[in-house]
Amino acid sequence: MLLAQISDLHLDGSDRARDRAHRVMAYLRALPRPVDALLVTGDIADHAAEAEYEEAVRLLEAPFPVLACPGNHDARPAYRKAFLGEAPDTGPVNRVHRIAGTAVLMCDATLPGRDEGRLDAETLAWIDTTLGALPDGVPALIAFHQPPVELHHPLPDAGMLREPERLAALLDAHPRVVAVLTGHAHTAAVSTFAGRPLIVGPAVTWTLRLPWEGDRPADRDQPPGLAFHVLGENRRLTTHFRVVL
Repeated sequence: MLLAQISDLHLDGSDRARDRAHRVMAYLRALPRPVDALLVTGDIADHAAEAEYEEAVRLLEAPFPVLACPGNHDARPAYRKAFLGEAPDTGPVNRVHRIAGTAVLMCDATLPGRDEGRLDAETLAWIDTTLGALPDGVPALIAFHQPPVELHHPLPDAGMLREPERLAALLDAHPRVVAVLTGHAHTAAVSTFAGRPLIVGPAVTWTLRLPWEGDRPADRDQPPGLAFHVLGENRRLTTHFRVVL
C-alpha cells in the first residue's frame, strides 16, 4: 500500500495558498505509480469559510481517494456542508476507509475555538468499536490533527493532543494499529506513541523553523512538503518525506 500525506493547507483565498496546494496535487497526479490514497490531516481551510472549503474540493480532485480529517482552523458545520456535501452539524467528523486491505481511521480531535486537541468520549468509543469490528488480519492506521507527544518546540507543543493516555490505553487493546499519523506542527517529524511509529506530516502552507534555525518561527519560503507511507506485507510502515519544487 502506498499512501501520500499532506497537512495544513490553510486555504485562505490567496494566490499563494492556492498555488502551493496546486503544485502538490499536480505532483501527485503525475506520479508514474498512483498512490492508493491521499491523507489530508487537518487545517484545510484557514478561516473555516465555506468558500475556502469549496476551493479545497476543486484543488483536491484526484483520480485516487482523498481522505481528510479536520484541524483546529476548521469548523465542523462548514467542513461538513461545503467539503463533504453533508448537512451542517457540530458533532465530531470520524470516518473509516478500506484502502488496499488496510483500514484508515480519519479522526476528529478538534476542540472548537482552541488550538489544542482532544479525542472526546464519542470519538474514542467510535475508534474502539470500529477497530473491534474489523476482520482478523486487517491492519489499521489512525490519523488526526494534533500530535499526541511533545515535539520540543513551543508552538506545536502548546497545541498538542490533550489526555493522550486515553488513546494509548485504547491502542494497547488493539495491536492491529500499526502507526499514528498527524499534522499541525508545520514540520515533518518522526517519533513513537504507544509503541507505534508516530509520523507528523509536513505542511503545505509554510514550514516551522526549529529553535536552532533562527528567530522567525515561520519559514514561508520553503517549498511545500508531503510524505509517502509504504505499508509492506510485514505490516511495517516506511515513511519518506519530499518537498515539491
